[in-house]
Amino acid sequence: EDRPEVTLPTLPPRKRLDIALGPRYEVGESSSAAAARPAGGFRADYGFVATVDREIMRDPEREVGYGITDSWDEIVETLQGAPVSIDTELDGYVREFETRVRQDTDEIYMRLDDEQTERQLLAGRLNILSRDMRAHAYTRQLMETKVRMSREAWVRATDASDLIHSEVMSLRTTVLGQMSKIKELQAADRRRQTVISELLRIDHRRSTEIS
Repeated sequence: EDRPEVTLPTLPPRKRLDIALGPRYEVGESSSAAAARPAGGFRADYGFVATVDREIMRDPEREVGYGITDSWDEIVETLQGAPVSIDTELDGYVREFETRVRQDTDEIYMRLDDEQTERQLLAGRLNILSRDMRAHAYTRQLMETKVRMSREAWVRATDASDLIHSEVMSLRTTVLGQMSKIKELQAADRRRQTVISELLRIDHRRSTEIS
């Protein structure tokens, strides 16, 4: 028995799907769709690309996106290599595609959650760094105060040392003057002893002459 002929439809050209978390939603044809558009027969050539702008981490009002793997292209290559004979097989490919898109969507939200967690961690680290910066500023202020006090103490010690040195020099001058006077007194005492000895000698001689 002859199998009924199955009409092979021509699928639309490749589309570009932009999935955005902002208010804008845009669907447009990619640049490679026109060149890949078939002239006839059955050819499934859908390619979906979803982009989520990473800048939402800096501005939540803007679009957020991640690249989704073109799972449909892999299915198209399979369809081109093995012609479809029944609608059930095509439905299987479509369900597989839907499953992959759902998995990719779940991956997007997982990455968004990871980015949110990372953002929170970075915010926590920033707060810690801010507290550390204030603590370091306080420590630096204390160190500068200690350095200033040490410098002032050194200046006072230097001034005291200069004063002591001046007093020592003055005392040395006084001692030298006293030593000079002592030497003069010693010389005068020696002269006085000489005179006394001479007078005693003369007195002894006179006493001898009188006797």
